[in-house]
Amino acid sequence: MTATLFQRFTALHHGTEPLLLPNAWDHASAAALAAAGFAAVGTTSLGVAAAAGKPDAARATRAETVALARGIARLGVPVTVDIEDGFGGSPAEVAELAAELAAAGVAGVNIEDGRGDHLAEIGAQVRVIGTIKQRVPDLFVNARTDPFWLGTPDALATAVRRGRAYADAGADGVFAPGATAARDLEILAGAAPVPLNVLIQPGVPVARLAELGVRRVSFGSLLFRAALGAAVSTALAGAAGGPLPEAVPSYAEIQELTRGV
Repeated sequence: MTATLFQRFTALHHGTEPLLLPNAWDHASAAALAAAGFAAVGTTSLGVAAAAGKPDAARATRAETVALARGIARLGVPVTVDIEDGFGGSPAEVAELAAELAAAGVAGVNIEDGRGDHLAEIGAQVRVIGTIKQRVPDLFVNARTDPFWLGTPDALATAVRRGRAYADAGADGVFAPGATAARDLEILAGAAPVPLNVLIQPGVPVARLAELGVRRVSFGSLLFRAALGAAVSTALAGAAGGPLPEAVPSYAEIQELTRGV
């Protein structure tokens, strides 16, 4: 029997090494990352929003997120989509969005409990996660909790409590961006019976994160920001008559990314 996208994506969190998940912001970036051999691709809400000329985490890019998901879900690798906080609405409305993405071929979603400068009420977030899993059982729900990101007092204890609550509600994974200390990662990894997701850490090998119990390592908005920086640097170098980068995809290679789509 052929494994479903959900089963394939779930299995990637339980392999011999953590899932290394690059985050795309448009079709070309997602297709290039899939063609480079990454086992799965995620999206970055900052990249999607900024590319559309809109702010991140402002519930402003539901349409852009769905449109992108529909296209990249056909790339042949499991795709997980960052839906911010669900773009507002009731738990049932957020679950309907999740169902729409699953029907388009998406394997997972990432949903956060950060609300600007504070955290959502834990019971409300539990209801959202539980409703999504009831509506779409075969969708990998990665529950992001933001106490480290927001500098919340007792961030570790808060993340542990929320991670357990979200796992109990049905979340398939817990994401704790901003958590970097080795002891914190060990505690978080052992706190809930689901895979722990963290952001990639400069200077810290993925093998070391694996030793600490991490099962998924995301790039977040890093690739988008790096690409934007490289574009500006290249433009400035060209304007100054300086050397231009040589290791860039050719026109033909970019065209090839759209073949069969």
